[in-house]
Amino acid sequence: MEFRHLRCFLAVAEELHFARAAERLHIEQSPLSRTIKELEEDLGEQLFVRTSRSTRLTRAGKLFLEHVPRVFTALQQARDSVKAATNGFHSQLRIALSDGIMPSRLPSLLALCRQEEPEVEIRLFEVPLSQQIKGLHDDLYDVGFAQSDDVGDGLVAEAAWSDPLMVAVPARHPLLRHKRIPLEEVLRYPLVLCDLNVCEGHARQIERVLRCSDMEPMIAERVASYDLMMALVSAGFALGITGAPHIAARRESGVIARALTGRSPLLTTYVLHRVGESSDVLLRFIERVLVLESPEGGGAVRPFKPDPQEEVEP
Repeated sequence: MEFRHLRCFLAVAEELHFARAAERLHIEQSPLSRTIKELEEDLGEQLFVRTSRSTRLTRAGKLFLEHVPRVFTALQQARDSVKAATNGFHSQLRIALSDGIMPSRLPSLLALCRQEEPEVEIRLFEVPLSQQIKGLHDDLYDVGFAQSDDVGDGLVAEAAWSDPLMVAVPARHPLLRHKRIPLEEVLRYPLVLCDLNVCEGHARQIERVLRCSDMEPMIAERVASYDLMMALVSAGFALGITGAPHIAARRESGVIARALTGRSPLLTTYVLHRVGESSDVLLRFIERVLVLESPEGGGAVRPFKPDPQEEVEP
């Protein structure tokens, strides 16, 4: 098995069309078909079911596809490590980011790392949570940030910081008569939330807050970015629910942030790493994360518990 076999497989698996895959690889379709046949013979399994109308992955092909991209990621990281050494860096820290990590924290954290250990090259990877977890297990990443502590065996998730959860409200919306909005009032209107497949941890935390009410939320749209969420809120399409820094960072005109009544729920960000990891560079990085002070003064992480005694301020 050679890298050309894997490149050809990946192209066909992503295009699910031999002609388009061949065009993408700048080769003829006939040698592409021969390469795939060689790979299947080497593996002893059929990877594609090909008809005159369609091409699809077999079960073996789907399983193979889960692993092949990581081969190219590892190869690229090896190249980057050589380049980093050439440029004077002594070591490298690979950080995975999932769930749209709060923009208020990352710049100050990275600046502190650069100040204290300029010889360490930091590389960032924005990936879905499931890919981050796999990558940590496979040593593709050293550490990661996500908004979920449900990471399974072999990994540790430590609460790093928390931010107030806020309601993004369109200007001139009736709910703006409240300085703090009851959750039941929010649920009377359509909501735009983050897509579970893109920001899994963030979406799960929001769902837990929404379940504190007996009312069923009206989900108007699930989006893949906070920018789109704020754009839809600004247009009056729906209300948004997310962390305060996400609303502040977008500065979308026509969007006003309001807190919920009771003890404000917090959106928690976790730092993820492998169990028993002993790299000095990683340990120092995690130490910086855990002592990083919140710009909003959020303080320690605490669970959301509604306070029915607090009155709404009209």
